[in-house]
Amino acid sequence: MTALIAVKEIIVVEGRDDSAAIKRAVLAQTIETHGFGIREATWQQIEKAYLEKGLIIFTDPDFSGEQIRKRLAERFPKAKHAYLMLSDAEKAGDIGVENADPEAIRDAIQKARASFEERTQTFTYEDIVKFGLVGDKDAAEKRANIGKYLGIGYGNAKAFLNKLNQYGITMEELHEAILACGYRSA
Repeated sequence: MTALIAVKEIIVVEGRDDSAAIKRAVLAQTIETHGFGIREATWQQIEKAYLEKGLIIFTDPDFSGEQIRKRLAERFPKAKHAYLMLSDAEKAGDIGVENADPEAIRDAIQKARASFEERTQTFTYEDIVKFGLVGDKDAAEKRANIGKYLGIGYGNAKAFLNKLNQYGITMEELHEAILACGYRSA
């Protein structure tokens, strides 16, 4: 197990490029809304994060981003909010979190009064290989079913490994989920 210093709360962003920008700046788990039409499965994942870890809402400093922020804030009133200045989020006429440099992102997260924690990395890539969550012909299906059971959602192998560690899933919980989904535990 490796101890890491990380943002405790889950950061809600609009899209994949925003997640990538956040992860270049800090060690954090993100959830992507994929715009204004947030799917029910995403709402459920956000609610789980809100109840278990807390949320930081970090949307683009434009009209759409503010509308998404308002919807999230209505449903999750105790969420924290990270804001970028428009000048920090603009590049060649495009406005978004993905355009901000890591320093501006870290500053916005600190100003949101993020909590920082020492996070223990319980699972390694070798563990998910051992459990057949990567490398097997039905690995993607297994990750989807086990992710649903654990309430952490689907992810490719790397994302799933990060979710297991960042949501604080224990080895016992993973074993239980594997068995409950009808798979053999390693």
